[in-house]
Amino acid sequence: MDIIFWIIFGGLAGWIASMFMGTNAGQGIVLNIIVGIVGAVVGGWLFNAFGGSGVSGFNLYSFAVAIVGAVVFLTILKFIRH
Repeated sequence: MDIIFWIIFGGLAGWIASMFMGTNAGQGIVLNIIVGIVGAVVGGWLFNAFGGSGVSGFNLYSFAVAIVGAVVFLTILKFIRH
């Protein structure tokens, strides 16, 4: 059951990040989920590198970390594409 929660968590984080970055029209639900999950990994790594704690479960802080990571991930992708 945890994997379903992580997919939903990643999908929501990816969707919010894609709306923030203006890439929502070009992404479907699958890409939003992938961006959210990768964003959680990137955000966790960034927060740990700067002295914070990464994703620590299903809570609001972890959701914010995943969104920040997804925005960073989408920014890097936009930079690489152009």
